[in-house]
Amino acid sequence: MRSLLRQVGERVRKAYADGNDRPLGGYVAVLGTYGSVVGLLSVLARVRGTRLPQRLDAGDTVLLTIATHKASRLLAKDSVTSPLRAPFTRYEEPAGVGELNESVRGTGVRHAAGELVTCPLCLSVWVATGFSAGLVFAPRATRLLLTTLTAIAGSDALHLAYDRAKP
Repeated sequence: MRSLLRQVGERVRKAYADGNDRPLGGYVAVLGTYGSVVGLLSVLARVRGTRLPQRLDAGDTVLLTIATHKASRLLAKDSVTSPLRAPFTRYEEPAGVGELNESVRGTGVRHAAGELVTCPLCLSVWVATGFSAGLVFAPRATRLLLTTLTAIAGSDALHLAYDRAKP
């Protein structure tokens, strides 16, 4: 059975990749990890008897949105967080104020993880999930973190606007 699944998987991978090196197995591992984390959080909530909120208010949604944007950008592009990405990437060049362009290294899971950690849009799913879990398990601490990241994002916007306004 395992051999048959492997053959089918290899046929699907080749047909999809069309001659390109696409790490579908690595993507499956990354997706499996995400699903496992969400499942573990769900089990933890059930065991603890934690109730999900009926809904988030508009203020929490705004904080969650801006903080997710800022945190995913910090993790995927910031110079200071490059040691977190270094096992999966190679430095290419600066990319604006405090940000870097990096290329993905490796094959399989390493390559898939590299694509994830260098893509703010991709990371935002993971970050928003983490923050949402924080709002369920530790809402006060999470709101403080969301507010801090939102303030940083606002400050960044003001710094950039100030620089553009200078003669």
